[in-house]
Amino acid sequence: MNARIEDYALLGDLETAAMVGRDGSVDWLCLPRFDSPACLAALLGTEDNGFWRLAPVTGGRCTRRAYRPGTLVLDSWWQTSAGEVRVTDFMPPRTQLPSLVRVVEGISGAVTVRSELRPRFHQGRVVPWVRDTGARTVAVAGPDAVWLGADGPVRVARGTNTVDWEVTVPAGHRLSFTLVWAPSHLPDPPAPLAVPVETVLKEAVDDWRGWAAQCRYEGPWRDAVVRSLITLKALTYAPTGGVVAAPTTSLPGRIGGERNWDHRFCWLRDSTLTLSCLLRSGYRAEAAAWLDWLVRAVAGDPADLQTVYGVRGQRLLPETEASWLAGYEGSRPVRFGSSATGQFQLDVYGEVLDTLWLSLRAGIPMPGHVWELVEALMSFLRRHWREPDQGLWQVRGPRRQFVHSKVMVWVAADRAVRMGELLGRNGSSAGWRTMRDEVHRQVCREGWDGARHSFVQSYGSSTLDASALLIPRLGFLPDGDERVRGTVRAMRGLGYGGFLRRYATNGSGVHDVDGMPGSEGAFLACSLWYAHALASTGHPRQARAVFERVLAVRNDVGLLSEQWDPDTGRQLGNTPQAFSHVALVETAFALSRSAGAGAGAGGPAVPLTA
Repeated sequence: MNARIEDYALLGDLETAAMVGRDGSVDWLCLPRFDSPACLAALLGTEDNGFWRLAPVTGGRCTRRAYRPGTLVLDSWWQTSAGEVRVTDFMPPRTQLPSLVRVVEGISGAVTVRSELRPRFHQGRVVPWVRDTGARTVAVAGPDAVWLGADGPVRVARGTNTVDWEVTVPAGHRLSFTLVWAPSHLPDPPAPLAVPVETVLKEAVDDWRGWAAQCRYEGPWRDAVVRSLITLKALTYAPTGGVVAAPTTSLPGRIGGERNWDHRFCWLRDSTLTLSCLLRSGYRAEAAAWLDWLVRAVAGDPADLQTVYGVRGQRLLPETEASWLAGYEGSRPVRFGSSATGQFQLDVYGEVLDTLWLSLRAGIPMPGHVWELVEALMSFLRRHWREPDQGLWQVRGPRRQFVHSKVMVWVAADRAVRMGELLGRNGSSAGWRTMRDEVHRQVCREGWDGARHSFVQSYGSSTLDASALLIPRLGFLPDGDERVRGTVRAMRGLGYGGFLRRYATNGSGVHDVDGMPGSEGAFLACSLWYAHALASTGHPRQARAVFERVLAVRNDVGLLSEQWDPDTGRQLGNTPQAFSHVALVETAFALSRSAGAGAGAGGPAVPLTA
């Protein structure tokens, strides 16, 4: 039985991540990178697909867990009839090889704990060869090896390729377990930690707290903002600056359904909002690293611009299905890779150019060839912007004239003009201005539904789409425009238990927009966009209510997945989701700016009760 999605906490070393449940089991771990094959994959199957549990032998319960303030170091307290222990889990900052450290400390009594490690390489499929080497145990299969050791005497038993270590920890005593990954072809085992675990732990705590202290946000939701920023930092692949959408794959948008995607990659969709979030929060170095990743990733033919890239900027992310994994609570198929690389999305051109403009305006140095990239992207757009595409949500149904895509074409032209003005390169500006004006007129004419008094999902449709909430934030229309206010009011049509869907689905059959069967949960980023839009259109009290409703569904350690199911009260989708946490930070800043303002002149906003 899988743990609930919200029962998992994140551990990471800025190159990969692990997910550990309240039961003390690490059920997801990809080594050595976010997008590497998983060696612990019980999250998407059963214990036979790999796990590492550390918990008291006699049961008991985890009474409390929490990250140490300002860090990604997790403490869990276990109460048993024999006493109490605290388990501390963390991944030290990467120096050479990735490692996961678990420390057990006796609080009272004398508690016997067991470490059960069952590695399964290649996405939980391959059973390794396990052997003892004296001080440590090693599991080897193909190119991978993991080494498990302890800093004190333990009793080791091995069976069914599971390594069980058992030890009694009295009050005041401490024992650590360390799992290290290494390429299996190395002639020598990885060296033990060069310094005591207590020193490594202190260094990790100090590093995270030093980083978190840079946060500029000082409003009423600082703890939530800092936790979201730490999460965003943890989803950053430090060697390149790329930010993955989530560290997991195939956690479903509907339990038992097919909306199961691999989010261990970097989406251009997230570019502008991620950069804005980092700059606004005071993390200029991370913003510059993200920009560098973006410029490298999109280099080449503008006609070949992808929607998603790997953490190193790689383009080939073939999508496959893992038939040997039962799926999270039977949600199949389990997918690895992403076929979205082959989709045509006009919005990504606007995302790239908006990110470049935002960086330039912030004074972040850019390579000299960036202007050539701007001209190449705009040349392609001028020829192709009238074509239908697959839109922000990467629908697998037919291409359409999506309103958000056209708005992002306008953004591309607008930002290109502005960059040209700032850099003194106005050679193509007249043509870009003409294109910008034409796109604006077309969207206002074809994307507006007078009966709904709202912008809609695509030309000629009456379907609502939460992406229309971004129109004022992108500068397409001002907050005070009645069309913006009408769109915000119309979003009650996407309401779902006090939250917001990204667009309407019919709940059965194959939906004609996204080409997928069944429905999904409320989209947390969209719910936060709604709160942001309420604040910017003069409804701060309603905005705060929506925002705090989202805060209330974070898990016990402050994490948000992609979606929320109001019917079952459960998180859905891959977790933790960068898009959700970026939206949380941006919305906190927006609400803090509007704090104390009264209701605007646009009329009362309708609460999301549908």
